[in-house]
Amino acid sequence: MNFLLTEEQETMRQMARKFAEQEIAPVALEYDEKNEFHAELIPKLFETGLLTVGVPEEYGGPGIDTVGQAVVMEELARGCAAVATTVAASCLLAADPVVIAANHEQKQRFFNVLNEGKLAAFCLTEPGAGSDVAALKTTAKLEGDEYVINGSKCFITNGGVADIFTVCASVDRSKGHKGLCFFIVEKDRPGVSVGKKENKLGIRSSSTTDVIFEDVRIPKENLLGKEGDGFKIAMKALDMSRPMVAALAVGVAQAAMEYATNYAKERMAFGKPIAALQGIQFMLADMAMQIEAARLLVHKACWLKDAGLPYSVLSSLSKGFAGDMCMKVTTDAVQVLGGYGYIKEYPVEKYMRDAKIMQIYEGTSQVQRVVIAGNMLK
Repeated sequence: MNFLLTEEQETMRQMARKFAEQEIAPVALEYDEKNEFHAELIPKLFETGLLTVGVPEEYGGPGIDTVGQAVVMEELARGCAAVATTVAASCLLAADPVVIAANHEQKQRFFNVLNEGKLAAFCLTEPGAGSDVAALKTTAKLEGDEYVINGSKCFITNGGVADIFTVCASVDRSKGHKGLCFFIVEKDRPGVSVGKKENKLGIRSSSTTDVIFEDVRIPKENLLGKEGDGFKIAMKALDMSRPMVAALAVGVAQAAMEYATNYAKERMAFGKPIAALQGIQFMLADMAMQIEAARLLVHKACWLKDAGLPYSVLSSLSKGFAGDMCMKVTTDAVQVLGGYGYIKEYPVEKYMRDAKIMQIYEGTSQVQRVVIAGNMLK
């Protein structure tokens, strides 16, 4: 076993940390308070190469391996989970169906959009189809050489700011999950529109909206893989994305622990820093143990993927553990700060609000347990 990062991974980690500290952290609270998308950061992220960390080298990207991608996501989330979510949803999650099932021409077309500094979005969730993917109602009917897409997606990260989408729709709803397909859909096609913008508890500066498709015509060439592959593509894409969400959770928890630790060393009570109190020390030690355990799960899941080995269970293990860990650590960070932790002037309350989504998106903590237990009981 080798727990050291490669030279390339360490270089990317340092770049991401520097960007998070200098560009993201100073504006994170302001964007959160305004519930406003962090548009000014997008060109800056693109210039550094951080916006396209998921783009393969043969299609103009940096070609970073999965462990390296997770390291970058952790560092960006340490600055702000919303910014990291924007990046991960674009060049990783939305790109995953393309990586999994697209041909060379489709990959070129899709990644060329990202290489122009634009964003992508993954359109799967619907009002009645979240964890139950097979229940989605969006349809794609073949008419001549075109598919006509109709339906509405909700809770779409980057929905209001993306220029290109990967969309899951059914060509035959009577077939259930066997009728699902994935398509590339450009935002400028007639019939594509952005619906309601969500007013969220956390990750408030990421764009989360409905995306609506009304008689949207796309060429047959925009079908990824073949008809009926959609469910398999979705499951593989979620396997690929879950360690990245886990990495975001680790980054948020790391930021919360660091802030709580520094505060504990400075805050005086009973004539000494509260860090001298064993009750506080135990809370900080528990944070450190849980964060390191989650990070190791993330890196193992990513390493298995890079090695070409089965990693689906580790994907769920890392995501489930890290999401729950992040909620616990950030809540304890608020507790360490006491009354100040509850005040928006201090960042720990934002960390706690941002942490909650880590237990929900890309499969809830309960869904991860279903996957894990199902594998155990086979």
